[in-house]
Amino acid sequence: MLVALLAAVPLFFVVGYTVSVGWSEAWRLLIRPRVGELLVNTTKLVTGGMAASAVLGTAAAWLVERTALPGRRVWHVLLAAPLALPAFVVSYGWVSLTADVEGYPGALLIVTLAYYPLVYLPVGATLRGLDPALEESARSLGLGPWRTFTRVVLPQLRPAVLGGSLLVGLHLLAEFGALQMLRFPTFTTAIYDQYRSSFNSPAANMLAGVLVLYCAVLVGTELSLRGRHRYARLGPGASRTAQPARLGRLTAPAVGGLGAVVGLALGVPLVSLVRWLLVGASAAFPAVELATAAATAAGLGLAGALCTVLLALPVAWLAVRHPGRIGTLLERSTYTANALPGIVVALALVTVSLHILPAVYQTTTLLIAAYAIMFLPRATVAVRGAIAQAPPVLDDVAHALGLRPTRAWLRVTLPLIAPGVGAGAILVFLAVVTELTATLLLSPTGTDTLATEFWSNVRDVDYGAAAPYAGLMVLLSTPATFLLTRSARRST
Repeated sequence: MLVALLAAVPLFFVVGYTVSVGWSEAWRLLIRPRVGELLVNTTKLVTGGMAASAVLGTAAAWLVERTALPGRRVWHVLLAAPLALPAFVVSYGWVSLTADVEGYPGALLIVTLAYYPLVYLPVGATLRGLDPALEESARSLGLGPWRTFTRVVLPQLRPAVLGGSLLVGLHLLAEFGALQMLRFPTFTTAIYDQYRSSFNSPAANMLAGVLVLYCAVLVGTELSLRGRHRYARLGPGASRTAQPARLGRLTAPAVGGLGAVVGLALGVPLVSLVRWLLVGASAAFPAVELATAAATAAGLGLAGALCTVLLALPVAWLAVRHPGRIGTLLERSTYTANALPGIVVALALVTVSLHILPAVYQTTTLLIAAYAIMFLPRATVAVRGAIAQAPPVLDDVAHALGLRPTRAWLRVTLPLIAPGVGAGAILVFLAVVTELTATLLLSPTGTDTLATEFWSNVRDVDYGAAAPYAGLMVLLSTPATFLLTRSARRST
């Protein structure tokens, strides 16, 4: 409940401000034609991005994990590598090469390329943990490969696909930097523009309230589609590893398709980045500033990851091992802030700290709290998936053999869920290292990160000066992404 209350601080802020403004004024602000335009744009982007990421991530995971694809391990690393590139860096790479990507088609392409790994990684991990006996039984009963996949495999992938797609949707609701550069207006870009014109803008807070409702719709839809099924293996014996299927004549198209995805997601932004580093007239390498910003970003990333995972563990455990209305409500409540722009979360924490805890204002503690609130869903989804696949019967066996609950959890359960916990921590680290809007508002005076330095140069259309900070962000994120791929490949 304490975790849920912390995560709900931005929600309380938006709701409280709406009530203070008055319903008549709130209604007047919400029925403007501009709000309808933003709603259409946001809906198109969120639904399109979620669908495209789900299809692309699931197809890529199936090719890598269940087929005899040449170089499967290399493809696994390359397909997860876009996590090392923030969405606003991907947009920077495309926009600095061509203005044709501005607008909805370009925005849909770029956000899909940036966020499909959030579906690819959990689906791939789930495919590795599935027992092939169910598929073999389906084939022996006369089902062909496609019907076996749709009727047997795909239902077991439901938590991973829906959870990853939900993360994509929540990130798109809160995405600012990438869409601002692509000149595609959504609720988040409009909120930022409103706050720039007026620090405590009523119109901006009303738009934030719409995002809260949008988040509730997404979370409720995912919950209803996920159902209450259990996915842990209950049969006797040990599960086997599925034999990879041969692609035959489809090998070349599969390799070509994955190569196109990697080329668009990694090749174009990296080529553009190298180009600006080499030929940008304003390119400079201030060693001290770069080292300081990188050290600050890494330190904040480690602290944010540790804090967020510790908060996610009890929430995910309660939701999986003790399902019920209360557990579900507490888990769902942690998703709300992830759909709000970082600037709204930051303003909520500024207001709360000034009125309740003035000692934490303009401190690193408040910034870490903002990271934990915003990125708690990343850790919760990863940890929940790992706990769901850890058979509860093993806890019972440990208890029967005389282990106390705490020791049984440490010796039996924790090793089973460790890959999921590690994956959640790395996902949060990557998000913190590249976070922009909340860091701009909450970071203590004199604290600069790679993302804030990059944005200050891009805002002035100084692409050459921004390139070193973008390159260092990529270098800092690459080891974490590699560890994430190693963690994802560990057997369940």
